[in-house]
Amino acid sequence: MNTASTQLAAASGLMSLVLFIVALGVLALLAGGFWMTAREKYRESPRPRPEEQPKLPPEGAVHELRQNRESADVPRIPKGERPLTPYELSNMDSRPSAAKERPRWSKGSSGSFGGGGLGAH
Repeated sequence: MNTASTQLAAASGLMSLVLFIVALGVLALLAGGFWMTAREKYRESPRPRPEEQPKLPPEGAVHELRQNRESADVPRIPKGERPLTPYELSNMDSRPSAAKERPRWSKGSSGSFGGGGLGAH
């Protein structure tokens, strides 16, 4: 009986020692990570001083321009010919629209696919 309890105590002590060494290893990794981060932060250029901060232009803040835009038309392909690939299309720019009214979504629509809203009521 005495030898069984001695063996159990020895195994328990060995397990405690292994767990302690693993904990020290994890702690060393964390400390190393903090040290490397601090070293990297030290190498960065300093933050800009207040006099180096961006300033507003002399004419003041830039104001929003609100206008309706319409997209360029996609070229139509004659029947029987292959469709154009995205690489063959030019940059599809938009242009100012002659219409002055903003386009509205149909009643009961959320205005976007999967918008999640109940839409106009």
